[in-house]
Amino acid sequence: MRGRPAPVSVLCARLRAAPGGATGQDGAAQAAITAALTATVTMLAAQVKILETGIGIQLAAHPDAHIFTSLPRAGTLRAARLLAEIGDCRSRFPDPQALAALAGVAPVTRQSGTHLSHAFRRAVSRQLRDAVCDFANDSRHDSAWAASIYDAARARGKDHPHAVRILARAWIYVIWRCWQAGTAYDPAKHNALQAILAARDQASGPAAAATPTPGQDR
Repeated sequence: MRGRPAPVSVLCARLRAAPGGATGQDGAAQAAITAALTATVTMLAAQVKILETGIGIQLAAHPDAHIFTSLPRAGTLRAARLLAEIGDCRSRFPDPQALAALAGVAPVTRQSGTHLSHAFRRAVSRQLRDAVCDFANDSRHDSAWAASIYDAARARGKDHPHAVRILARAWIYVIWRCWQAGTAYDPAKHNALQAILAARDQASGPAAAATPTPGQDR
């Protein structure tokens, strides 16, 4: 099945059936190349770790860090990327629509007479769009509210990128309010999320009560 690793027995069988490695002078040359590539990857990984540590230090020192690190599945790098692209100048985005437009998650509306159409917005900040959409796409795995928006968009026939942009636009309204107020995102105060969780608990309540526990008479 796609996305699920093969059983150990299958992996071992593939290894045993694979062609033998190079030998002789060719094998020695390939071994030297492999060793050089391994050393290069190891060095790059160490440098990436140093950069990640530096980014974390810089993020922690920023007064708006708590806003972006509080978002679901934001993490250090994703939060730093959102902060870097959105910035800390509140007057730059006087309303969430301005932020959504620059991020390219709000469609362009065109009207001619009685005909109204919506088109993909191209005059945008690609870096901001990538940062917001990357966050939004992963947030649906941790937020029931985000998952419901994404799932509803897919149910309406939207493809994955379009559904992610719809979710990103919804998140921008939440992020903008937290950003303007200087407060961290609090799931307990997110009314739409709490409504979904309450409805889910209510739906599962009677079923859970009707299911007998082990040893309970039917």
